Amino acid sequence: MTAASDPLAERFEAGRTIKVGILLFPEVEVLDFAGPFEVFSVASRVAQRNPDRNAPAFDVSTVAARRENVIARHGLTVEPRHGFAEAPPFDLFVVPGGVVTQPLNDAGTLAYVRAASGQALLTASVCTGAFVLARIGLLDGRRATTHWEDIPDLRTAFPAVAVIDDVPYIDEGAIVTSAGISAGIGMSLHLVARIGGEALARATARQMQFDWEPAPLPGS
Repeated sequence: MTAASDPLAERFEAGRTIKVGILLFPEVEVLDFAGPFEVFSVASRVAQRNPDRNAPAFDVSTVAARRENVIARHGLTVEPRHGFAEAPPFDLFVVPGGVVTQPLNDAGTLAYVRAASGQALLTASVCTGAFVLARIGLLDGRRATTHWEDIPDLRTAFPAVAVIDDVPYIDEGAIVTSAGISAGIGMSLHLVARIGGEALARATARQMQFDWEPAPLPGS
């Protein structure tokens, strides 16, 4: 997908703010959600150095079933910015992984993910978040990836998904999936490059002191 045909890139080029929503749920992996949150937040700060840019490049929010504390993995307590009922529509919606038992078995969470993804121009997953997207059918007939340890389970549980291993992320246009945990940072930088250009992604990675190079996509 070229920048000229990417609706998020077009919005960025027009000076509009890209609204990013990141799902939270019990036992969500910390870096799965915090990594993308940091990338898009830092990218917005870096983009503001451009004197021609009036609006923030990215507005990043967390969203959970209710606006109540969520206990992430290892006992980290996180307060979401929005509950499902009052959350705004997002342009880019991120589903992190972790222990995904709760979201996979909660009808309300699955319904929200289906609705939020339907409104978003791009939906992404990190790690085992791919299982949530697969459960609602978003990955059927698409290539996708997840944490290396969970590749066999994703293949077995969702045979309609073309599961690819040994890659940091898979970009299928409107759906992007990444491998495990820290791979979500690289995927998010890829999305910053796709939306705002490689120079912004490189400047963001440098600001974060993160060693990043664009990764070739399978089949490219």
